[in-house]
Amino acid sequence: MPEEIIIKNGYVIDPQQDTIEIKEIAVRNGLLVEPQDSSSANVTYINAEGCYVSPGFIDMHVHIFTGHTELGIDADLVGIEQGVTTVVDAGSAGYSDYAAFKEKVVEPSQTKVLSFLNIARKGLTSGLTELANMEDLMSIEEAEEIFKKEPSIVGLKARMSGSVVKNSGIKPLQHARMLADRLSVPIMVHIGNPPPHLQDIFPLLSKGDIVTHAFHGKKHGIMNAEGELIPEALDALKRGVLFDVGHGTSSFSYETLMKFREQYDDSFTTSTDIYIKNYQSPVCSLMTTMTKLLELGIPLIEVVKSVTLGAANALGASDIGTLALGTKADITIFKIIEQRTILIDSEGVELEAKQILKPYMVLRNGKVVYHDESTNSKRARDNL
Repeated sequence: MPEEIIIKNGYVIDPQQDTIEIKEIAVRNGLLVEPQDSSSANVTYINAEGCYVSPGFIDMHVHIFTGHTELGIDADLVGIEQGVTTVVDAGSAGYSDYAAFKEKVVEPSQTKVLSFLNIARKGLTSGLTELANMEDLMSIEEAEEIFKKEPSIVGLKARMSGSVVKNSGIKPLQHARMLADRLSVPIMVHIGNPPPHLQDIFPLLSKGDIVTHAFHGKKHGIMNAEGELIPEALDALKRGVLFDVGHGTSSFSYETLMKFREQYDDSFTTSTDIYIKNYQSPVCSLMTTMTKLLELGIPLIEVVKSVTLGAANALGASDIGTLALGTKADITIFKIIEQRTILIDSEGVELEAKQILKPYMVLRNGKVVYHDESTNSKRARDNL
């Protein structure tokens, strides 16, 4: 007998249709199906009154290689327990240690785990200067082997900060470009303090590549003194290069994001760059990062799209981030709670939020894997 779940009375957010409306969502045998009357005794009804129902949230920049890197945090702690059905580890593992990452993180986690593979063979397992020696970078033969074998690897990661590359300059990114072109996969590029400078980084990026930490508040960022994108960043956007928040400890500025929003209509993805040392502050969770965006005036539908359909498109994934019928039922149900909270960005700037997002229930492959019955909710119609 088929197992069926019907989620009713919730405000359903459909990022493909740009709609928020009260309607039913039905799940049968783990897949999203058309709601219909059912007299089956095997139906479970979930009352989502006062909640929002969305495709499962995707955090496309996390560090979850616990026990092997100094950054690692538990995947389910920042995944399903925070309303996130899919997380993407951004370069913690490389060619040499992906097997251990798969065994200890990918396979046992209830949260779906994907990866951007570090172009350094040892990833971050030997420290945070992994691109300083060009001899440590993955070969094309190694890259072709592991990408053919591991479908959970969705792209490459290159951290282009002076503290990471040391004297290698732009060469690691040139190597990443060669690998990505051969494999037809995107590169997620971390930007921070130069060298190399963005004027050298952006010209190497192609359509579908992702610039994470795009809105940091450091010098030599994407915006110039006049509050406009530097020419290389603007050209990259026009080519189809994607911008990603990648909050992190020191990589997200309210001011930078708002300057960007004032001038440009381009969409971006929202991720946390969460790891053990920034979990308590300033990042906390994906929903906390989303709350910050809401308080800055970004509409709820746009914020949700940045962690669902937008993120899925960036990953080249058609089976997540959607409510399309026939896809696996990864669903995030969340509440917007009226609660005054001080939220800080990576520059220490305080933002007083009047309300916060809280996870209520999470379904993975059509099964409830997280349920928080402690949150008291109030409908937030003003966000529709």
